[in-house]
Amino acid sequence: MAFTTHTTPSGFLLPSIHSAPPFFSQQPNKTTLASFTDHWIKLILAYARHRRLFYLHVEDAETSGNDWDEVLKNERINRHVLPVYLEHIMGVMVEKNLAAFEPARQTRSVMLYWRLPEEWAETLHEWATSTGHLNTIMTFYDVTDPPIESPLSSIPVALLRKAIGILTKTNRAQLIAAADGEGVRFFSK
Repeated sequence: MAFTTHTTPSGFLLPSIHSAPPFFSQQPNKTTLASFTDHWIKLILAYARHRRLFYLHVEDAETSGNDWDEVLKNERINRHVLPVYLEHIMGVMVEKNLAAFEPARQTRSVMLYWRLPEEWAETLHEWATSTGHLNTIMTFYDVTDPPIESPLSSIPVALLRKAIGILTKTNRAQLIAAADGEGVRFFSK
């Protein structure tokens, strides 16, 4: 079988390496392992951005019928990523600050940074500015579930908190604690 690209049902273009059977196995050669892991990281982050997926779990490699089937499995060559290899890939992603273990103190679930927290901070501030929300207190719900779809729709609260923290350090936002939840106020640059 020739290594070819493949378009998934969701419209994502899988690279040709995805049709190579060894790509799905944790390789014993350190150089090959590092190369394949880097390819997996790029593939996972690109797919997550394409589908707006924020979390990856080791269980996604163990079960069928989840959002990650198109990437973690290749039915055409009868291969799938083994959970232990996915856990390794996720660990490298965390080391490279391309993901964070979520919840903390475990290694089987990560929040993906297909946009780095710094990029989310800029997106958040641009959104607040363009929608006229400067100097207005907004709940986290107002940001993650706005009446009109935005780039921030469905962003995990943990990632939103990181982005707000970055904006707070540059005096472009203030975290507000309230009895019924958390909020944020944005300031101009």
